[in-house]
Amino acid sequence: MASRSVLGPRPPGAGSHQALSRASLPGSTRIQGGPAVSTTVEWGQIQGRPITFPMEVEAFNSVTMGFTVPEGAAAALLPGDAFELVETGDGLAQLIISICDYRSNPWGDYNEVNIGFLARPAGAPGDVIGSFVYRMPVDQAFTCQAGNDVMGFPKVVERIDAEYDDATVTFRLFTGDDPALTVTVPRAASAGPADRIEAVSYSYLDGTPYGTPLAMDLATGVVDPADVALELGAGPVAAELRSLGLPTAPDFCTYGEDLSATFQLGTAV
Repeated sequence: MASRSVLGPRPPGAGSHQALSRASLPGSTRIQGGPAVSTTVEWGQIQGRPITFPMEVEAFNSVTMGFTVPEGAAAALLPGDAFELVETGDGLAQLIISICDYRSNPWGDYNEVNIGFLARPAGAPGDVIGSFVYRMPVDQAFTCQAGNDVMGFPKVVERIDAEYDDATVTFRLFTGDDPALTVTVPRAASAGPADRIEAVSYSYLDGTPYGTPLAMDLATGVVDPADVALELGAGPVAAELRSLGLPTAPDFCTYGEDLSATFQLGTAV
């Protein structure tokens, strides 16, 4: 089981309050498959529990980081050929690591690590920008099965610890008994209300290219990249991140608490 500690007070002045560009985030200026709809749809059941959409996530904490990485090294980690990397410079791509502590979610109160790239369906127009998460470890079995079966997300069950004190939060992903990725950031104070953005997350569902539309709160607590402590340990996740040039300071980092999101039932793309 992942360790969880009770949230303490957030320090009032932690983090800088500069604006963060939407273009830096795994969002979408044009969602493949059209806008999200609000009609309630029941997908079916998993382990006797109904799966319905829209799926409303009422509360989660998250740290999101972006890194400029070599396009060739990133392409080696992008599975299949239905999606292509968004080139962010000459021979460069954008790695996104987002770590979530879900506290009120229909699929459980679990921790999750998302590792992926800005991407689009192969041949799509240049203004289509989403994300392809190629690794998505979680620490509970139900959300693992639901994510695999419903969305095609590459969820696996691993130990993920979330440890809070008054000033910082540390997330630690394990591979077996070995720490693979440890991230510590200040619990940066929000610079204002969270900004809701629309996005799309790409995957393969039963081998078919798939897109899941979502609307999520963008954290406004901006962390100075120099204040991010990122350590790599053992195992395939650590080896893959080293192949991308990590550990290094991110291009940007945001932190937020009590965020919310809405996931829609996806479609083939």
